[in-house]
Amino acid sequence: MSNTPSTPPTVPVSRPIGAAPLNLWQRLWCLILALGCATMLGLGAWATPNPAGHGTHTQLGMPPCGWKLALGYPCATCGMTTSVSHAAHANIWASMKAQPFGFLVALAAGVAFWVCLHGAATGSRVDRVLWWFLRPRLLTVGGILFLAAWGYKVWADANGIV
Repeated sequence: MSNTPSTPPTVPVSRPIGAAPLNLWQRLWCLILALGCATMLGLGAWATPNPAGHGTHTQLGMPPCGWKLALGYPCATCGMTTSVSHAAHANIWASMKAQPFGFLVALAAGVAFWVCLHGAATGSRVDRVLWWFLRPRLLTVGGILFLAAWGYKVWADANGIV
């Protein structure tokens, strides 16, 4: 054994836990998305839901549904604006009854608003939660739910259910 001093062991440099915070452009995009969601929900809150279960979009200056006028049954998005409007007025049952997928859209917009607003304000990478929902399997499930909601809307319209 020698009495020569040995070099101390090196300590690895630690890296911060988690992903880097959002940069300025990403925070701006989060803010734009939050404003888009807030606008949709705000217009829904401003509009009065049509008691027929569809047609609320005409209050926003849009024409009546051409599909419904031409074919006599609702299009795939019939009742969406009415459903979002009901949801924005906190009438959950009426929202789901008017168009079930419209309720899911309103719910997703509410969650996306808060997630994006948090990301824009703090730079937090909580936005990764939203990207999780854009996986192929979940998008396929969303497409199936969209078609099922359209089938429900056609059935509800034929049976006089609003």
